[in-house]
Amino acid sequence: MKTNELPYPVVVFYSDEDEGYIATVPDLKGCSAFGNTPDEALKEIKIAMELWIQTCKESGEPLPVPSKMAA
Repeated sequence: MKTNELPYPVVVFYSDEDEGYIATVPDLKGCSAFGNTPDEALKEIKIAMELWIQTCKESGEPLPVPSKMAA
């Protein structure tokens, strides 16, 4: 299953400490990625999500239910 088929909310923010953008998926504990631009962070989080979900499935754990994000 591709990550774009999973409606997990993604949060992207600028980190002064890291001097770049961080993307996180609150529903997927510990799933985050870094990028020099917001688009780069989003590209990287898609890869991180795929790996997170693959690991979850391989370990037999159920996938978290995607939450709804307020606009």
